[in-house]
Amino acid sequence: MGKNLKEAMRMLENSPRIEEESGKKPVPEDIPGPLQGSGQDMVSILQLVQNLMHGDEDEEPQSTRIQNIGEQGHMALLGHSLGAYISTLDKEKLRKLTTRILSDTTLWLCRIFRYENGCAYFHEKEREGLAKICRLAIHSRYEDFVVDGFNVLYNKKPIIYLSAAARPGLGPYLCNQLGLPFPCLCRVPCNTMFGSQHQMDVAFLEKLIKDDVERGRLPLLLVANAGTAAVGHTDKIGRLKELCEQYGIWLHVEGVNLATLALGYVSSSVLAATKCDSMTLTPGLWLGLPAVPAVTLYKHDDPALTLIAGLTSNKPADKLRALPLWLSLQYLGLDGIVGRIKHACQLSQRLQESLKKVDHIKILVEDELSSPVVVFRFFQELPTLDPAFKVAAVSNIAAAAVGRERHSCDALNRWLGEQLKQLVPQCGLTVMDLDIDGTCVRFSPLMTAEALGTRGEDVDQLITCIQSKLPVLTCTLQLREEFKKEVEGTAGLLYVDDPNWPGIGVVRYEHANDDNTSLQSDPEGEKIHTGLLKKLNELESDLTFKMGPEYKSMKSCIYIGMASDDVDVSELVETIAITAREIEENSRLLENMTEVVRKGIQEAQVQLQKANEERLLEEGVLRQIPVVGSVLNWFSPVQASQKGRSFNLTAGSLESTEYTYVYKVQGTGVTPPPTPSGTRSKQRLPGQKPFKRSLRSSDAVSETSSVSHIEDLEKVEQLPSGLEHDNLEAQCPEQPCRAADPVARQTEALQDEEDDHSQMGTRVRRLKV
Repeated sequence: MGKNLKEAMRMLENSPRIEEESGKKPVPEDIPGPLQGSGQDMVSILQLVQNLMHGDEDEEPQSTRIQNIGEQGHMALLGHSLGAYISTLDKEKLRKLTTRILSDTTLWLCRIFRYENGCAYFHEKEREGLAKICRLAIHSRYEDFVVDGFNVLYNKKPIIYLSAAARPGLGPYLCNQLGLPFPCLCRVPCNTMFGSQHQMDVAFLEKLIKDDVERGRLPLLLVANAGTAAVGHTDKIGRLKELCEQYGIWLHVEGVNLATLALGYVSSSVLAATKCDSMTLTPGLWLGLPAVPAVTLYKHDDPALTLIAGLTSNKPADKLRALPLWLSLQYLGLDGIVGRIKHACQLSQRLQESLKKVDHIKILVEDELSSPVVVFRFFQELPTLDPAFKVAAVSNIAAAAVGRERHSCDALNRWLGEQLKQLVPQCGLTVMDLDIDGTCVRFSPLMTAEALGTRGEDVDQLITCIQSKLPVLTCTLQLREEFKKEVEGTAGLLYVDDPNWPGIGVVRYEHANDDNTSLQSDPEGEKIHTGLLKKLNELESDLTFKMGPEYKSMKSCIYIGMASDDVDVSELVETIAITAREIEENSRLLENMTEVVRKGIQEAQVQLQKANEERLLEEGVLRQIPVVGSVLNWFSPVQASQKGRSFNLTAGSLESTEYTYVYKVQGTGVTPPPTPSGTRSKQRLPGQKPFKRSLRSSDAVSETSSVSHIEDLEKVEQLPSGLEHDNLEAQCPEQPCRAADPVARQTEALQDEEDDHSQMGTRVRRLKV
């Protein structure tokens, strides 16, 4: 069976397909065809499964493909095949075998995770175990629940306490599974003044419990976190256990930090979870085992109540759920299990220690040294705020600025997370939004390291990528305010505040017919912005330009991406304004061209008619008769003058061609209007990209003087060798030996330098003009 499973997995994991090797591409069929009467072989069936698993690889991203499963993964998958095979045994053998598998797995898990004298419930869905525990708590606290049913719950409503940092959707799931109304849930806030902002407020919880007891309610169950789903913080489980014992509340603990119970050193906050009434473990994710069930360990002495709650079952199929985990635990051994969890924790500590040395990176789990979760985000303090008066400034004047800074940092962190996910996919990073801290990047190797094969080198590569992206993030955040001021100070441009865009900013060009009060689509503006985007992308700068709808609007605008530290914002804004104005004027010229040409054609027709009438009067009626006119023209030719007309598109009028045909010279016509240009033109060096920040004045002076010296040397080199000496002597006949005198040489060098500066000043004035 194991050999057949490996062969089937090899065929399914093999990326080159049989059809691709033979040159045929499989055609996906949504509607299945009829069954073949003679049946198909195993290879054909597995090939069909492979095609359904992979689908169209051209449309789906590469990350959606199945992961490579190692030897321990094959062992877990073999457990499912063995479970189906074992279920065919006779009842007595099946009962003994399933009891042995269930008892061994329960004993091993309780010893590994330090949960003494516990029972285990294996379930496919992670939240299913907590729902069964809630049923057990209801049957334990309400003795007449089996007889009276929900009447006892109506008289004394049960209350389930959840942390505000619990997994999303956990409370509604419990109410739907238990048939309880939503008021039976009580959301406990986290600390706001002292301690971690993601830990449950124990003092406020005690106040809530007292209020519920006074109102005649029954505090039933409390769900604590040993590693929250988002950040990985651990609640004060020791104090929560004392509070639960005082009021008779069932304490259930869940979280990723429970995996550290298998290590030699465990923090006191996580170690207190071993005294709780129940806990949920996910060894499949921690150890990289596919298709392995989750486990809920609990302590209860009444087997009848556990049977009613569904935690135990007499069905062999329910007991066989532990078979894949039973095989995998034996294959890995204690050293393998501890080694994998320890490796994940070392990866987290390695990243955390490295991030502490990186500027502008804030770690949100600094107080949890043993937590296998690292959450960080990019931040930059406001330069205008003094640390001594930061609280007062935020509460008064700078509240709006801090809010804008928060939105900008969230967009940049979202961009940073997406970039890191693409650059280092082996780390399994996740981008998430927190209510208090904003957008953050999470690294949880305990959930992804074994599946993705994360190693220490990947963490080092992640640090290198973060350091390479920090200059771009810092510069972009600093240029946002400058870009906003430049756009607001430029006529014809409108700054669009889009907090979800991670670039320099968003700008829109306001054309002549633009209605700012309307949010409807603007075809003319969309046409202008489309041409503007094309022109900006043709400049081949380091910036990225995109076009999209304005935030909460349908009008088009230009989105400018991330920037480096050498971007000249003023030149960028000026280029956008000038280019958009040129596009608008060109579009107006094309729109007016049709009307101008139509009027010109009408005027040409009138003038042609007048010319025909004048010709008729000049030549006479007899010359218009075909035969007579030919004879008259032969005896007395008519010297007709050439009166042509040409249409000037620039002036939009008809002009005579007499000047062209008589004097044989092309007419100049009306001078076309000048092309719009900026108030200042920037001369770039060869190979310099647009929007580069200009050099300092001293650098410009030295650069100009060096260019002038090079030009003079080139002129001298172009002269013949004999003429060069003659010209020099002709220019200086009175001082033939001046170059030999050192004082004369120094005086001549100073004079040449003054001449170069005067030439430089003349060139600068010409550039300004």
